[in-house]
Order: sequence, then C-alpha cells, then structure tokens
Amino acid sequence: MKEVFIRYLGIEPYRVSHAERLISAAGAFLGILLILYCSQLFLSGISAYLIVASMGASAVLLFAVPHGRLAQPWSLLGGHFVSAIVGVCCAKWIPDIYIASAAAVGIAVAVMYYLHCIHPPGGATALTAVVGGEQIIELGFQYIMTPVMLNTLIILIVAVSFNYMFNW
Repeated sequence: MKEVFIRYLGIEPYRVSHAERLISAAGAFLGILLILYCSQLFLSGISAYLIVASMGASAVLLFAVPHGRLAQPWSLLGGHFVSAIVGVCCAKWIPDIYIASAAAVGIAVAVMYYLHCIHPPGGATALTAVVGGEQIIELGFQYIMTPVMLNTLIILIVAVSFNYMFNW
C-alpha cells in the first residue's frame, strides 16, 4: 500500500550518496553566498535580495538535479539572459505593472521555448525586472549583464566545480 501511495504521488527514490547530498548543499550555499555579495555591488537593500530569488531556484536545479535538461548550461545562461531582456523591455514599454509583469513572464516562457533554453527560474528573472523596485528599474538594460548574467556565471562556475567531484 505504501509503495502504491508513493508511486501515485510521483515520489522517486534518490539514488545519491549522503556525501553527494551534502556536497551539493555546500555548493548551493557557496553559490548563493557569492551571488549575494556580488549583487550588493550593484544594488542595495531589498532589490539586491530580490534578484537572488531566481538564482536560488537555479541553485536547486544545478546542484540537486544537474543532469536534468533544465539545469544544463544553455538552459541556465540562455534562460536568464533572454528573460532579463524580456523583463527589462516590458518594464520600460508597458506602463501598467500588472500587464507588464504578466507579459514579462509569458513572453519569457515563449522565447525560452523557441530558443530551446527553458529554465524556470528565468520567469522570476523576467518578473524581477518589472517588480524589483526602483533600483532595478533604474538599472534598465544594465540589469541584464549586472547583476543577472554575472550572477548566472558565478553560479555556473560553482556548479561545474562542485559537480566535477562526482563520477557521473
């Protein structure tokens, strides 16, 4: 009965060692810590923390399911890059914040699909460009490179370094 219930919920047993789990958690910790410090160079207060939210979601993908399609370098880099562009454009050109927010996420999803770089945290990157506050809005297109792409490169480097330890 228990197995049927677990299978019904879609729970799959993890086949990773405890060491791998702890190293993955340490990698996520280090990646986010570095991103927080980096974000403080360009933003302050709540704006710096909002941009890290999408990177936290990326960290889960990169460190917990590194083999998944959504955690591959093109998905990570392309997904955040195009979503940041879409988000900034929507923030600049759509005056209604509700419409701009919805358009940013919707268009980002479509663009990621067409470019084969689906990365769910990209939706948060697009949304943050619209609702992230005055500092993020003031960054304009700079938001794409700093902090988004710089943070994305940081977490990618940490992920590759940590995942290199495993015999995949």
